[in-house]
Amino acid sequence: MAEQEFVGETIIGDEVVASIAGLAAKEIKGVAGLGKSAVRRALTEHLGAADERARLGVAVEVGKTEAIIDLQLIVVYGLSIPNIINEVRKQVASRLMEFVGLIAKEINVHVVGVEIPEKKKTTVA
Repeated sequence: MAEQEFVGETIIGDEVVASIAGLAAKEIKGVAGLGKSAVRRALTEHLGAADERARLGVAVEVGKTEAIIDLQLIVVYGLSIPNIINEVRKQVASRLMEFVGLIAKEINVHVVGVEIPEKKKTTVA
């Protein structure tokens, strides 16, 4: 039986692309979070929906085949920021191609904060 092809336009919303880019960035070791304000981020993380949390700190311009991504990252102190950014760019580009078939024309990264990891507390017996 021959496979039937269907025609029509597919539009993937900016919110979808922003969510994918945000989630992809957070997959990288050394990315503590997205967005500017620690207070705003905390409120969104606790009160916002999952898709809203994923888009925080992400702006996109989406065309038919390409996208420009602007990310605001908070990185973990003590790790190489250039290495983190390089890995984020690769991961975001890969996920966009994999999930929505878009080429990442630009991935602009703005490091807006550094998070100091909490030291594990040891208890004395």
